[in-house]
Amino acid sequence: MTTFKGVVPPVVTPLTENYEVDYASLTRVVENLVDGGVHGLFVLGSSGEVVFHDDATRRKIIEHTIKIANGRVPVLAGTIDPTTDRVIAHSKAAAELGVDAVVVTAPFYARTSQGEVIDHFRYVREAIDVPVIAYDIPVCVNIKLDRKTTVTLAREGTIAGLKDSSGDDGNFRFCLQDLADLPDFFLMTGSEIVVDTALQMGAHGVVPGLANVDPHGYVRLWNHAQAGDWVAARAEQERLCKLFEMVWVALPRVSPGSAGVGSFKTAMQQLGIIETNIMARPQRRLDAGETAKIVELVRAAGLMG
Repeated sequence: MTTFKGVVPPVVTPLTENYEVDYASLTRVVENLVDGGVHGLFVLGSSGEVVFHDDATRRKIIEHTIKIANGRVPVLAGTIDPTTDRVIAHSKAAAELGVDAVVVTAPFYARTSQGEVIDHFRYVREAIDVPVIAYDIPVCVNIKLDRKTTVTLAREGTIAGLKDSSGDDGNFRFCLQDLADLPDFFLMTGSEIVVDTALQMGAHGVVPGLANVDPHGYVRLWNHAQAGDWVAARAEQERLCKLFEMVWVALPRVSPGSAGVGSFKTAMQQLGIIETNIMARPQRRLDAGETAKIVELVRAAGLMG
């Protein structure tokens, strides 16, 4: 079993003005992350706007990312969809393309129980030969992975790890304690702003969307934590917290998803990494005034002159 750890950003999917995937920009995104020292790549997550891409496009995004990564870091792929059988189909396709693991949420739209969620993960794991990572993001799927659910799935070997984007740091801490005796199981926070705290609690890594903008910063934070220099880790975290304020710039004109991922895309466009800040429809792109505010934050973080 591969144990994933460190900084594993959820890779932004850049789009053209025609709402198609911009693969030249995606190449630069991947290279920028790898050059920044990240320890893995998570494609087709929330920051990758996974649910907006059809089956063929998902396959091509995975294939392209694996090609550009070229074995330098592991590639995880989100196989996220409302129903179990559709998730299995995506997972089989991702496994055939050579991903190192798939990342799966609870089912959504249909209202499922914790027992049905457990069955969902079991069905997916039984269908494929690559590790399954549970993705806890109740804001998007409308159900929280209970502590007991996570522990059950981990102890029976159904899931290899957890990406926690629930915002429930207390539950995350209890899961870390409950599963501390499983050396191959890993728990990673999806938060950008409490990484130092999560690592002090024993988290094995971080999956921060903001790392698309500043991978070096999160890698520095990780390295400080590994060295036990919590003063330096806190200082780096607080610098990143100020940069993270970009996610509120466009609210309430746009949705939280557009404001968050859209702000990352806008910053990346201004840094020359991608060509546009287009969001998948019907999400709105950030406008010129909002872009100017994001440029101020990027400049204040020391990322541009």
